[in-house]
Amino acid sequence: MRFVLALDQGTTSSRAILFDRSGRPVSSAQRELGQHYPQPGWVEHDPDEIWSTQLDCARQALSAAGARPGEVAAIGIANQRETTVIWERASGRPIANAIVWQDRRTSQVCARLREQGCEAQVTAKTGLVLDPYFSATKIGWLLDHVAGARSKAERGELAFGTVDSWLIWKLTGAHVTDVSNASRTSLFGLASLDWDPQLLSLFGIPSPILPSVTASSQILGPARAEWFGAPVVVAGNAGDQQAATFGQACFAPGMAKNTYGTGCFLLANAGTQPRASANRLLATVGWKLNDGLPTYLLEGSVFVGGAVVQWLRDGLGVIRDAHEVESLARQVDDAGGVYLVPAFAGLGAPYWDPDARGAIVGLTRGSTRAHLARAALESIALQSAELLAAMQDDCGGALRELRVDGGAARNDLLMQMQADILGVPVVRPAVTETTALGAAYLAGLATGFWSGLGEIASLWMAERRFEPMMCDDERQARLSQWRRAVERSRHWAR
Repeated sequence: MRFVLALDQGTTSSRAILFDRSGRPVSSAQRELGQHYPQPGWVEHDPDEIWSTQLDCARQALSAAGARPGEVAAIGIANQRETTVIWERASGRPIANAIVWQDRRTSQVCARLREQGCEAQVTAKTGLVLDPYFSATKIGWLLDHVAGARSKAERGELAFGTVDSWLIWKLTGAHVTDVSNASRTSLFGLASLDWDPQLLSLFGIPSPILPSVTASSQILGPARAEWFGAPVVVAGNAGDQQAATFGQACFAPGMAKNTYGTGCFLLANAGTQPRASANRLLATVGWKLNDGLPTYLLEGSVFVGGAVVQWLRDGLGVIRDAHEVESLARQVDDAGGVYLVPAFAGLGAPYWDPDARGAIVGLTRGSTRAHLARAALESIALQSAELLAAMQDDCGGALRELRVDGGAARNDLLMQMQADILGVPVVRPAVTETTALGAAYLAGLATGFWSGLGEIASLWMAERRFEPMMCDDERQARLSQWRRAVERSRHWAR
């Protein structure tokens, strides 16, 4: 056994990466995933396209390395979380497109439940807030809007899953999820580590539709020989942000990482007991190794992070390629007083405002494309800084450093901005594909490919460290102006 294969199914693309024993990528493949916007605020994916692109990438990664199935110790899966798929058990056909985590169609359902005083119960049991972000109201919407779906679900004829469940079903035929993904549905008890009957009743979800819940590092079964020419065991599974935290070797309480992808996700290790947040951050399960105690995390979510750069490219035509944004932003020393609030899908933590919408403030006649590009990058750093402030308040201690990963973490200007706005060092690892790496580590631990957390921690290496250079007065002034801009974007859709 020479390799572990990681399947990294994300919001905008499917990827597969083959890792060796040193945790280094040997080969990879990636395909974009179609985005469907049937109505304003709605976001959907084709589940069959999710599967076909992910399978193609896996085969391409194996082929590029000349790797035979017998050389692969295990497959690990990391997935976009909360995205909801329902399919027929008998045929395996999805009953509708997947409802993506960014989708806001159930905002009114969440608002009604909040008005009924249900949020305290949901938060106490799950660590989550009432928001369309999570899976429960998405499941309910599909059951109520696809003809005959609810009665079929009650008879056990339908299966629900987040994207990990859908991929594992296609690979192995098993209907399972892991604790990290289950903890993002609003149906799963953080303390009980099981589906909660009271929450199922609250959201109107029939229990026969739910997958079995497993550890994150556990042999789940072999992938069918037809997919790769011979069976390969699936042994790791975690939501993408939990996988990235594991891949960053944040194994000790207080260690934190931020992933810069479509959104931004700041997570800190909270230990082996769930920690409640006073700042509307999320408590979530990080991972559970087979037969071990669970590790819990605190999380803050930015809905639009790197996607703001895609919007500059696709929506405004300000740039032709996402890589151009750094050079364009460097044409000016600062954003010229311009603030861009990319609340295109509402605002996540600490605001949780599904009715917020995007805003650009501070424009003058002298504002240019370069100022807008710089403001877009600053919006990513400023949103993340608000999350870190809330997290430090919850944890009662200052962060020593922030480990970073994801596509936008390769942007040196953004990483320096982040260090300046946070006032703490930002550390980029040698391997930035930590989501896939975390999935690989979880799978490799279950099969003995790696010996334990100590070996994995020893493999983590820094590539570059960004030290803060901004004085505290300027930092506070920037944050104050940012909060003024955010207030102008809030509650707009009402």
